[in-house]
Amino acid sequence: QVQLVESGGGLVQPGGSLRLSCAASGNIFNIYVMGWYRQAPGKQRELVASITHGGRTNYADSVKGRFTISGDNAKNTVMLQMNSLKPEDTAVYYCVAKGLVTGPFTYWGQGTQVTVSS
Repeated sequence: QVQLVESGGGLVQPGGSLRLSCAASGNIFNIYVMGWYRQAPGKQRELVASITHGGRTNYADSVKGRFTISGDNAKNTVMLQMNSLKPEDTAVYYCVAKGLVTGPFTYWGQGTQVTVSS
């Protein structure tokens, strides 16, 4: 089993920045890909960004150029730097992980709320 714990959510004004962190523990050798999903009320869950153990990244079109995902393999952490935040970025953000390149993410954190509002 793998446990994921997020931190760093909160309230920020439009145009501001936030940095989310996720610490993985447990059977971390099962992890090959980590990422962040988000879900806003009334909207479908969206994969925001992902990163492989080798550092390959992928982003949703809605966040390209504004969000940056990075990982620290030594510390078993993944971060999401979010800049130029918009009200539509408001959502619960979930850290996710899986052991294969393909297929669904099998490990989920408890989620952290990000609210972008003036």
